Amino acid sequence: MAPWVRHACSSLCLSLCVSLCVSLCLSLSVSVSLAMQTIKCVVVGDGAVGKTCLLISYTTGAFPGEYVPTVFDNYNAQLALDGRTIGLNLWDTAGQEEYDRLRTLSYPQTSVFIVCFSLASPTSYENVRLKWHPEVTHHCPAAPLLLVGTKADLRSDPDTLRKLKEAGQAPVSSHQGTALARQVRAVRYLECSALTQDGIRAVFEEAVRAVVNPGASRAGQRGGRTACRLL
Repeated sequence: MAPWVRHACSSLCLSLCVSLCVSLCLSLSVSVSLAMQTIKCVVVGDGAVGKTCLLISYTTGAFPGEYVPTVFDNYNAQLALDGRTIGLNLWDTAGQEEYDRLRTLSYPQTSVFIVCFSLASPTSYENVRLKWHPEVTHHCPAAPLLLVGTKADLRSDPDTLRKLKEAGQAPVSSHQGTALARQVRAVRYLECSALTQDGIRAVFEEAVRAVVNPGASRAGQRGGRTACRLL
């Protein structure tokens, strides 16, 4: 065989091998992409109820230090649940009234909402019914809703109890949280503490489960396909 023929054959074989490897890699990449479901999870609630601390505590495994940003940057994570790996796209929002129009821009294509109130703030508890439930169901009527009471560690904090007592108030009870979950048709009611990490992982596991396995939800009937609109 002439040298130029051998060289041409070698070049052709190398080219075919490279093409095959590239095709195989692309095929595997597409297969993994198709196999992994990605969920968009948006966290809402009054300002200062601990939404950002909840997200930071979950994603870093530690309570934030002295500086806590107003809004947590969007974060992509993977969560292993019931034998599956799920992509989790976490969105923080600002709860203050001046951000009302801007906040709703993050709602389209939401898979599940985590609606937060502080167990040390009866006002934030009431605002779930008065503001947050109407807002998210208006924009995403079919997206499941998970109700979460934050700052569970403050239920027994002497300074918090004193301030609430002076205002004629008391921490929100678990019974009140469960009752509100039924009222707003949340799929579950959970309590957590970003400071102690108690209940943090369960919040996001249940948020994912509300989307991938809505039949496992036990506290309501809001499960369904995402149907968000932006007005």
